[in-house]
Amino acid sequence: MEFHHFNMSKEESFKKLEVDSTVYETKLTSKYLRRKKFSINDPRKITAFIPGIIRKILVHEGEKIMPGENLLILEAMKMENILLSSIEGKVKKIYVKEGETVMKNHLLIEIE
Repeated sequence: MEFHHFNMSKEESFKKLEVDSTVYETKLTSKYLRRKKFSINDPRKITAFIPGIIRKILVHEGEKIMPGENLLILEAMKMENILLSSIEGKVKKIYVKEGETVMKNHLLIEIE
């Protein structure tokens, strides 16, 4: 789905949105206008997708890894989540320790 917004109307409070080649005229809320812009995640930077505790680190700095390889175990809401590598590379740096509490989006491991 393609989503663009641009101002084509003379009234400042209305905007035109184009979604899949259909143009809609609407008012945009201030919350929408202040939203965080979408950015593509860097597959070389593994971050916490939810707050939790690092239970076990399964790789070491300098270690070569393959796609699908287990990197670490993040416990969140009494469930253990195994974070996997999506790319081939070498572990450049591990930013956390076992037992450490992390927040959402905390950088955990960097791959080169």
